[in-house]
Amino acid sequence: MFQNLSERLNQTLKNISGRGRLTEDNIKDTLREVRMALLEADVALPVVREFINKVRERAVGTEVSKSLTPGQAFIKIVRTEMEAAMGEANEALNLAAQPPAVIMMAGLQGAGKTTSVGKLAKFLKERHKKSVLVVSADVYRPAAIKQLETLATDIGVEFFPSSIDQKPVAIANAAIDHAKKKFFDVVIVDTAGRLHVDSDMMDEIKALHAAISPVETLFTVDAMTGQDAANTAKAFNDALPLTGVILTKVDGDARGGAALSIRHITGKPIKFLGVGEKTDALEPFHPDRVASRILGMGDVLSLIEEVEAKVDRQQAEKLATKLKKGEGFDLNDFRDQLQQMHNMGGMMGMLEKLPGMNQLPADALAQVQDNKITRQMEAIINSMTPKERARPDLIKGSRKKRIAAGSGTQLQDVNRLLKQFTQMQKMMKKMKGGGLKKMMRSMGGKMPPGMKFPR
Repeated sequence: MFQNLSERLNQTLKNISGRGRLTEDNIKDTLREVRMALLEADVALPVVREFINKVRERAVGTEVSKSLTPGQAFIKIVRTEMEAAMGEANEALNLAAQPPAVIMMAGLQGAGKTTSVGKLAKFLKERHKKSVLVVSADVYRPAAIKQLETLATDIGVEFFPSSIDQKPVAIANAAIDHAKKKFFDVVIVDTAGRLHVDSDMMDEIKALHAAISPVETLFTVDAMTGQDAANTAKAFNDALPLTGVILTKVDGDARGGAALSIRHITGKPIKFLGVGEKTDALEPFHPDRVASRILGMGDVLSLIEEVEAKVDRQQAEKLATKLKKGEGFDLNDFRDQLQQMHNMGGMMGMLEKLPGMNQLPADALAQVQDNKITRQMEAIINSMTPKERARPDLIKGSRKKRIAAGSGTQLQDVNRLLKQFTQMQKMMKKMKGGGLKKMMRSMGGKMPPGMKFPR
C-alpha cells in the first residue's frame, strides 16, 4: 500500500534529514522532489500545489525544537500537512439516530460496492455489536442481489430479499419497515452501479436518497483509479449529500494518489479503506496513521488493533498456559500460529505496519510475500500424523519423503519448514518465564514511545 510514494518520499527526505539547518535553497530542491513524487503517485495537481505551498510556508523560518534536527523538523512538517490533506483525524460513522440507522452505499460498477456492504456489515456487527440488515436495491443486476445474499450468509447478518421486478424505493422502504419491526440497529442499502456517471443513474439515486433519508451516504471508489477516483467522487458529491468515502482495493494501489486527493476535491472524509478481498479486510481510515506509513514511520496502533480484533484470545491463552507448564511448543501450535498470521493478512500485512520496514532490501521483502508459502507450510503439517506433529523429532528420512509426497511439495520444502519450526520453538522457550524482554534486548529492539513490556 502506497509503496511507490513511500519509497520516493523516503529517498527525497533522507537527503535533507541530516542537514544542519534549513535554507530556502535546500528546501526548494527537496520540495521539487516531493512535488514530483506526489505527481507520480497520481495526486491531483491542485492538491499538490496547495500541499507544497503550505509546507514551504511552514518550513521557511520555522523555529526548530531542541530535540529535533532541522531536517527532522522539515519531515515533521511534511507529515503534518499530509495528515491535513487527508483530513487530520478519523471520522467515524454517525449512527446516532432513531433505530434503524440507514446507510446508503453509492458508486460505480466494479468499484467493490457490494463487497464493501458485506465488509461494513461485518465491521458493525463484530466491532460495534450492532444488529445489521442488508438489502440490495440494484434491480439491474440479479447477480448483485445474489452476491449480497451470499455475503450476508457468510458473515452472519440478515438479508432482506428483493427482485428485479421491484422499484428501488419500494425495496428500500420495505427493508426499513422490516428492520423497525424486528428492532435492527442498522440497515445498509446497496444501490445500482453503472460503468460511468450518467444522468439517469443520478436521478434514480437522488430519488432513493430523498425517500429513505439515510444518516450516512457513503461513496465507494477504487483506489487504483488514482485522481480519477477523486473526480468521480466529486461528481457524485455534486448530486448527493455524501457523508464519506470508502476507498477500495487499497492493497493493490502502490501509488496513493486517491487517498491524498479525495478530501481536498470533495470536501468529504475517507471513512474506511478496503485492504483485501476477505470480508474482514476493512480498516477505519486514520490520516495520521496513513501519513506515518507513507513516510516509513509504521503504524503500530493499527497493528495492535488488528491483533486484538483477529487473534483468537482463547487459543493464545491456551498456548501460554501450555508453555508455562513446560509442555513445549509442537507442530500443532506452529500450525495454529500460521493460521492466525494468515487471518491478519500474512506476514507482509503485519510487517508493513512496523517502522522502517520500507527500508528493507527488495529481496528481503520478496521473501515475506507469503500467502502461498503459508498455505504450503500448513499443507505439509496437515500431511503429518498426530504423533509426528506432537513429536517432530520423529520426522526423519522416510517420513519426510512421505510427508512431501502427501502435501505435493519437495523434500527441501519439508526441511525448510522443520528448520523454521525449530527456530520458532527456541524463541518460545526464551519467552517462557518472562523472557520476552531479554529476547527483545538481545535483538536490539526497542518498544515504541509510551509502550511498556507486559509484566
